[in-house]
Amino acid sequence: MVVAILVVLGLCLGSFINALVWRVHEQAKSPKSKEKNLSVLHGRSQCPHCRHELAWYDLIPVASWLMLRSRCRYCGKPISWQYPVVELAMVLVFIVSYLWWPGDLSVTGQKLLFCTWLASSVGLLALFVYDWRWMLLPNRILYPTLAVAGVGRLSYIAFYSADKPHSLALLAGSLAITSGIFLVLYVFSRGQWIGYGDVRLGLVTGTLIAQPSQAFLMIFLAALMGTALAVPGLASGKLKVTNRLPFGPFLITATGIAVLFGGQIVGWYQRLFLP
Repeated sequence: MVVAILVVLGLCLGSFINALVWRVHEQAKSPKSKEKNLSVLHGRSQCPHCRHELAWYDLIPVASWLMLRSRCRYCGKPISWQYPVVELAMVLVFIVSYLWWPGDLSVTGQKLLFCTWLASSVGLLALFVYDWRWMLLPNRILYPTLAVAGVGRLSYIAFYSADKPHSLALLAGSLAITSGIFLVLYVFSRGQWIGYGDVRLGLVTGTLIAQPSQAFLMIFLAALMGTALAVPGLASGKLKVTNRLPFGPFLITATGIAVLFGGQIVGWYQRLFLP
């Protein structure tokens, strides 16, 4: 029953992410635009090509895309594969998080952290898509995600932590790693090595991880994934040293791994290499 609810919820929120990302980008292109359909809260979904307002049967996650054969019902232009992929990705995040959550979900405090993670993952996936497409982490998505993560984490510490000072110290250490290191790199390189959006994103990821050792793991995994993508591209000539790559998607993916499996990975490392 829980899995079925998460599937439906994931599909609906994945559809919301697609609409959110497009509307935020359109508003960024035309900041003075008064078009009501671009409102994140009140706008109606529309075709990005012909701007025809879509009916409810055009908005069924995944199914509508398949039934319409990835084309707009009204203008016939292609609908990006991004739409079903993001919807299915959100479902995957929800299901994997539920099946492999590192805490005991029968405990109220863990339920709070789990719900905080699910809610934050919606914003993180939106940031992933936006940064991958346009190499930008917009504040209109980032700050609400930070608020959700912060309220959830601080509520957990306030009401369910047995050692509040220690939990706050771990949170501060995690933030110093995920955001502080990037801030130093940003200042030292004058924004050439890393964008300031990654510094702000570190506040979100550090809050969700809240463990310094797992925060280090997150940065290591993100760098590893970025390198794994960049090196073949450089070797084949498809990428040049001067090309920029969005780092946000790697940080977000690594955060998911650290939140769900970080404790196991760090524990394995300690048993393998430390006495």
